[in-house]
Amino acid sequence: MVNGNSDKKLLQFLHSELSLSKADIAVALRHREFDQGPIPMLLWQYGLIDLQQLEKIFDWLAEHA
Repeated sequence: MVNGNSDKKLLQFLHSELSLSKADIAVALRHREFDQGPIPMLLWQYGLIDLQQLEKIFDWLAEHA
């Protein structure tokens, strides 16, 4: 379900910095298996994060790429 160390770090960021529940994160991970979309976009598409949080995620990804 989670691919590699970078995904684990992203999931930790989502949980600790954005206070997303493990259930919210699990929804995105389940849909990623079918949609093959990036986690941040799936979280936004399913209404689990707002645009401000999406921007924070993209900023974090840019710093940790």
